[in-house]
Amino acid sequence: MTTLAAPTRVRTRAPGKINVYLSVGALQDDGYHDVATAYQAVSLYEDVSAEPADDFSVAFTGPIDTSAVPVDESNLAIRAARLVADAAGYRGGVRLTIDKQVPVAGGMGGGSADAAATLLAVDTLWGTALGREELLRLAAQLGADVPFAFAGGTAVGTGRGDELSPALAKGEFHWVLALSDDGLSTPAVYRALDEHRERYRADIAPAPKTPVVEANVLQALRAGDPDLLADCLHNDLQAPAMRLQPALAATLEIGEKAGALAGLVSGSGPTVAFLVADRDTALEVQVELSAAGVVAVRAAGPVHGARVLH
Repeated sequence: MTTLAAPTRVRTRAPGKINVYLSVGALQDDGYHDVATAYQAVSLYEDVSAEPADDFSVAFTGPIDTSAVPVDESNLAIRAARLVADAAGYRGGVRLTIDKQVPVAGGMGGGSADAAATLLAVDTLWGTALGREELLRLAAQLGADVPFAFAGGTAVGTGRGDELSPALAKGEFHWVLALSDDGLSTPAVYRALDEHRERYRADIAPAPKTPVVEANVLQALRAGDPDLLADCLHNDLQAPAMRLQPALAATLEIGEKAGALAGLVSGSGPTVAFLVADRDTALEVQVELSAAGVVAVRAAGPVHGARVLH
């Protein structure tokens, strides 16, 4: 009988995401909100390398400034690795190296992608073989966006965003992502939304108790039609994000004038996602944003979720 040696290094990859639609429900007694969102995984990735170690550690490479990302036990990737170890009764550790391409605190789920890729990396490295369903269950314990980063594709998220239903998306959608030097705190953006709703509650419709993704969003995704999708991009967090970071308004104007079909703040921001008709237009919009001093990258979706590279 031949036994296979345990790998000495595993590399995995998980994608960032765009919320093409995000409806935020009313503030609940526990301080959280139910949401309804349509996620699309896009070709901006986090790559995780995992090597055996006696303890748990994480380091970063890549072009993204990670100075604000903790490297202690609060780091989401380390938490993910420890969850797998606890679930499997594994007694060793892991040395993680994350090549970051997704902005920190940018509304694209970079930390969630780190966690999703780490779940798969350590399960493969350690040979714990927990299986997809168990890894998804662990992902949900780490945060609302982690299960989607693990699953990828296009999906509707409800509850806290972690209750996923796959959504059909035909063909490929092209995006230009305008990145910001300054991140936005997700709790701060939600607080700004709640404060606005409270201040103007006499003048605006009440927030839905159980939000839903509008049918026209799902129809546009199924049709693979960027013009249809552009008409129904929506994010309840866009206005509060723009109040906290007013320069986003100028970024939106530049991208839309340059030829984007539509733009929106992704998630809690401050990344602005511009939907474009095709690759050529994506390049034109990227060039115009860059000329205005905005860091912009091109991406396409949907793409696969977490996977082993080697």
